[in-house]
Amino acid sequence: MNFKNTTTHYNTLSIALHWLMLILIVTVYGSIELRELFEKGTETRDAFKMWHFMLGLSVLVLVSVRLVARVVGGAEPAIKPEPAKWQNTLAKCVHLALYVFMFAMPIAGWLILSMAGKPIPFFGLELPALAAQNNELAKSIKEIHETAGEVGYYVIGLHAAAALFHHYILADNTVSRMCLPKK
Repeated sequence: MNFKNTTTHYNTLSIALHWLMLILIVTVYGSIELRELFEKGTETRDAFKMWHFMLGLSVLVLVSVRLVARVVGGAEPAIKPEPAKWQNTLAKCVHLALYVFMFAMPIAGWLILSMAGKPIPFFGLELPALAAQNNELAKSIKEIHETAGEVGYYVIGLHAAAALFHHYILADNTVSRMCLPKK
């Protein structure tokens, strides 16, 4: 497996993690949205919530690996033709927002469960609480978590729209850098 970026593509691990995290984040969102289709207290609704928690914590694990891969990978492959400076600045801001989102949301979820005195499930394990029980603070963090989740739709959408704009309108190599090179 290639751990270094080339002049035309990100490293294999970064590419795999990017697309895996897309699927994972869609599934995290889907599980919490789909729970609404079932009545409170039903096994199915509880299962969707449990999957939301576990997959959300998986985002935390994978974004940590992804950050290491980003550092180890070295210089990013250049976008050709080079975009305007404002586009580079906006891209950096959106990427920073995405990374903050991918770290903060799972930690906030872990804190919510911890402070609500609930178990923190993680694929057969029960993770330790991050904080002592505090129901009022748990409610406040939950409100922030839910609002950030709504904002996340827009940030992720902006990221996807920018990729499509670069690919179909500007016809540059922005998207191809995050795909495995053709052999």
